[in-house]
Amino acid sequence: MNAPTAGQPFNFAQHLLSLNTARADKAAFVDDLGTLTYGQLDERVRRLAAALRAMGLKREERVLLLMQDGCDWPVSFLGAMYAGLVPVAVNTLLTADDYAYMLEHARAQAVLVSGALLPTLTAAMVKSDHEVQKVIVSRPAAPLHPAEVEFEAFLAAHAPAQKAAATSGDDPGFWLYSSGSTGRPKGTVHSHANPYWTAELYGKGVLGLTEQDVCFSAAKLFFAYGLGNGLSFPLTVGATTVLMAERPTPDATFKRWLGATEAQAGVKPTVFFGAPTGFAGMLAHPNLPAREAVALRMASSAGEALPADIGERFQRHFGVDIVDGIGSTEMLHIFLSNRPDAVRYGTTGWPVPGYEVELRGDDGRPVPDGEPGDLYIHGPSAAMMYWGNREKTRDTFQGGWTKSGDKYIRNADGTYTYGGRSDDMLKVSGIYVSPFEVEATLVQHAAVLEAAVIGVNDADGLTKTKAFVVLKSGCEVSDAELKAFVKDKLAPYKYPRQIEFVTDLPKTATGKIQRFKLRDQEKTRG
Repeated sequence: MNAPTAGQPFNFAQHLLSLNTARADKAAFVDDLGTLTYGQLDERVRRLAAALRAMGLKREERVLLLMQDGCDWPVSFLGAMYAGLVPVAVNTLLTADDYAYMLEHARAQAVLVSGALLPTLTAAMVKSDHEVQKVIVSRPAAPLHPAEVEFEAFLAAHAPAQKAAATSGDDPGFWLYSSGSTGRPKGTVHSHANPYWTAELYGKGVLGLTEQDVCFSAAKLFFAYGLGNGLSFPLTVGATTVLMAERPTPDATFKRWLGATEAQAGVKPTVFFGAPTGFAGMLAHPNLPAREAVALRMASSAGEALPADIGERFQRHFGVDIVDGIGSTEMLHIFLSNRPDAVRYGTTGWPVPGYEVELRGDDGRPVPDGEPGDLYIHGPSAAMMYWGNREKTRDTFQGGWTKSGDKYIRNADGTYTYGGRSDDMLKVSGIYVSPFEVEATLVQHAAVLEAAVIGVNDADGLTKTKAFVVLKSGCEVSDAELKAFVKDKLAPYKYPRQIEFVTDLPKTATGKIQRFKLRDQEKTRG
């Protein structure tokens, strides 16, 4: 199938199935319980599509997808898209209140849910006035109620659909909720064409994934980053994906790297997709595998900018680079990235071919190299809108450009250096200070595991920097020593005036440090 063009039929689920008709016996997914071949994926996707249609669901109606990573997740996501419905993939770590809001906001007509998450969903449905037609439960842990049906029985009751819905590339394909730092999450609407472009431009064009690869992502499928890593990219090239329901702790991750689960039967990932916080934790872990024990040929990082020290230590240990990039829910995947054959640690690399980036000042005009500016992106995978939020839509999606909310500096070699979120940048003594730059320097100290930097006001109301530092197990260091360490590496005005040692840092489900919570904590103290 050719690239989606305006007004022409294109169904992303059908597109992926058609690419892999000759791979019926090859493993598409390996989860904690077994293997799903490409042939089985094809049949189950079309069975689910038929079952959802038989419920009377109409084109573009929403179906909430609240499932742990496993072989039923891609079947559910692609089955809904094949039927012309719109799966709304949601974070599995949220509360009943969050799901009640999402059910109402999306007006979901059905829910596909993992048995382990059914109690939370049930609590959400009690809180919500919105009525759901049916709840389909994957791997239920207890007897089901009359309004609930077991996933396998739901599929078995219907023959596979023979024809995909005649959607176009511009039709709504799925939603992802943004992990906003404040307020309600925003329902980000993506088209059927958008994952096609991320797979072609980044998965194939930059990472160079092939059908020989085995992909494993710490980021779950409900995240934009994880959706590309674990579904769109590998299925586009005919690769195999290892899925894991549990949290990506170092031990759980190492187990999959080593192909040590019973279901994997020695299948080892060749490409690992992680985040800086996870890489730091793994490198500090006593069970870090030896280079020769794993099959990794490449690692990818996103979510936050990767400190150079972490990338360099990973490369020294495993002999492979971490390819750092930045993406967003709004752009679906990475648009600015290093390359497997051209890594510049400490930078986020170059624009991904097919995307344009621009740095703009407060006046909206481009800024010169070396000066911080707000990052704007122009590319084919931008979301259509935030559902039911016109104000935020107009603020973020501006005439073909998407405002990312990140600060960057363009370097002389064309690479870009991250400067933090726009609302995290600090102006100390009239000069911008990047929290990330100070954090990246702090974590170079042998005793430091993680660090987060915010601005606090002194007695004169002037902004000064404060660092929250997590030390490695068994290590000690004084705040005076850390201040001197930073002064020795950065301009003197950038060192943190205050340092507080903490046991952990507040983070989002994706592992991003929530500096706003630290700011709120300081305000409460004040």
